[in-house]
Amino acid sequence: MQERMGRAEEELAHLRRAVDELSDVLARQSREIEVLTRRVAMLVARAAEAEDTGSVTLADQKPPHW
Repeated sequence: MQERMGRAEEELAHLRRAVDELSDVLARQSREIEVLTRRVAMLVARAAEAEDTGSVTLADQKPPHW
């Protein structure tokens, strides 16, 4: 009985550590998603502005040999 309780406590400790690690990963990914969402919004706004003004960047132009 004592041995079973020891194994259960050990397994519980491992599970708690795994949950803590997953929580840290989730928090980091959430921050990264927030940053990427802001960047995408900025790029969409830039593209809309360029479209409204009719400006074309060099990256959007075909090379002269095409």
